[in-house]
Amino acid sequence: SGLSQEAGSVEQLSLHCAEGSLEWLYPTGALRLRLAPHLPAAATKGRSPRHVTACVKPAGTFRGAQLYLEREGVLELLLPEAPRPRVRCFSWLPQEKVALFLQATPHRDISRRIAAFRYELRGDWLARPALPAASLTGEGACRPCNDTEILMAICTSDFVIRGSIRSVSNDAELQESVIGVSAARIHRQKFPLFQAGGRPVGSIRTPLHCGVKPGPGTFLFMGWLHFGEAWLSCAPRYRDFQRIYEGARRTRQNPCEFPMD
Repeated sequence: SGLSQEAGSVEQLSLHCAEGSLEWLYPTGALRLRLAPHLPAAATKGRSPRHVTACVKPAGTFRGAQLYLEREGVLELLLPEAPRPRVRCFSWLPQEKVALFLQATPHRDISRRIAAFRYELRGDWLARPALPAASLTGEGACRPCNDTEILMAICTSDFVIRGSIRSVSNDAELQESVIGVSAARIHRQKFPLFQAGGRPVGSIRTPLHCGVKPGPGTFLFMGWLHFGEAWLSCAPRYRDFQRIYEGARRTRQNPCEFPMD
């Protein structure tokens, strides 16, 4: 509210929240959004973050503007007008000067044009894997998690679900695979991704190129919330996880306690 509607104007704003959304009605001129998140004090105690990561996701109504990343005075296009609904992520060093530059595109009729997107800002201690690694996916960037990564994932993930795969569907436009999961036990979930009642079911996403295939057995699904959706980080078979955890507990190398049954 209160923005100038002059065609050549540039309004300066700062984004201090770790995540949020912006909606610009009838865009004219430009907005320069300085990225200045209030990073958690507990996370920064005793050290400086190596980098900060941000992600933006356009709304389906993103019209009338283009979004650029401004880094040290150089602009890089992140979201063109009417973009495909994909998430764009980028990182920067704490000493770098970065901002988001939202520039209105010229139209004779600006009615019904809304430039809206959601964003997430994360420090490197909270950085999500750019390409989730899962034990039930393919090779390369989608390699299985090693034992150390699995043990850390049960302590730090947004969700830890023991269950089986009900289905796998692929979305070519979003370049995502959606794994339908039937949960036998919900060990942790920060938000109600899996609804209670009978045998809880829910969906977990992973990049399409990981080539997830449905398979039998019980897995321990772990991962992160990304724009309100569950994204896979690690998914060892539960019997393999039991072996890894029991071995770490015997040598007192488990980073946290986990209920076993």
